Amino acid sequence: MNGRERILAVIDGKPADSLPFMPITMMFACDRIRAPYRDYATNCQVLVEGQLRTAQEFDFDYVNTMSDPAGEAADCGAPVKYFPNQPPALDEGHALLGEKGKLAGLEVPDPYTSVRMGNRLRALGHYRGRVGKEKLIEGWIEGPIAQAADLRGLNTLMTDFFDDPSFVIELFEFVLKLELNFARAQVAEGAELIGVGDAAASLVGPKLYEKFVWPYEKRMLDGLRALGARTRLHICGNTRPILKLMGQLGCDIVDLDSLAPMAEGRAAMGPDQVLLGNIDPVRVLRNGTPDEVYAAVAECHRQARDRFIVSAGCEVPRDTPLENVRAMRRYARSQDPARLQ
Repeated sequence: MNGRERILAVIDGKPADSLPFMPITMMFACDRIRAPYRDYATNCQVLVEGQLRTAQEFDFDYVNTMSDPAGEAADCGAPVKYFPNQPPALDEGHALLGEKGKLAGLEVPDPYTSVRMGNRLRALGHYRGRVGKEKLIEGWIEGPIAQAADLRGLNTLMTDFFDDPSFVIELFEFVLKLELNFARAQVAEGAELIGVGDAAASLVGPKLYEKFVWPYEKRMLDGLRALGARTRLHICGNTRPILKLMGQLGCDIVDLDSLAPMAEGRAAMGPDQVLLGNIDPVRVLRNGTPDEVYAAVAECHRQARDRFIVSAGCEVPRDTPLENVRAMRRYARSQDPARLQ
């Protein structure tokens, strides 16, 4: 069974030969080929080489197109700061929609002719020729509140929920069109799984999440399914207050960060939800020993039971010891996914 088959089997509730292994790697993957991170984020060939080297070296079951959250916003015209060996960062002090009136004239860019989105689409084309059906190819989009914050500025958006909720809805409508348009192109270029990164969703509290964010996450994920894509949700931070709502989105895979215990995720989302994660990326994966990493993954598996994918709670830090990543892989390959049924 190859990596693609393994992931799809677990998603579909079918037998698999081992647990899927899907860590998020960006800076870690870039460092495997000793490239400047600016090149990784802006040159699809560098990204693909880093991902393929990492997937081959550590036996990952997938490859992805993630590098930073600024891509779509940059193509809309948002000011972005680039650094030689760090991820690009949005210039929040000069946010594209610092003036709300600009939203009315903002148009959804064509992903094929856009610089950053076009680069990711070309990465998917390279993957088609290099991995074929051996590993699952994952695309990525920003979620409703994450992209809204990229365009408006996080701090300003947080006050908008109270000062001008109708503007938030208008902005979320734009984001929905932007991201589904980008996702449609990614699916056409070979992405079978689309991840949705909605990091800021853990910052607004459960009431605002349920009223504003959840309905747009639901529409976004329903739209992805209509495109024929498998779906994955990744919300960084402490999602404990919203776990039940996250489980009602109908995602194929839900990531849990290390601040949300896997047992709570399972209890809130039920036995059929595929959960991914969620050892602490720094305190355990980066700073621990291989034995401690192995034990931590085993405990996550115990809490999650059989619908489980091995990963850290978030991105693998760039200076993580290689043996610690191999310890995660060793656990994944030693386990029958149905062992804990």
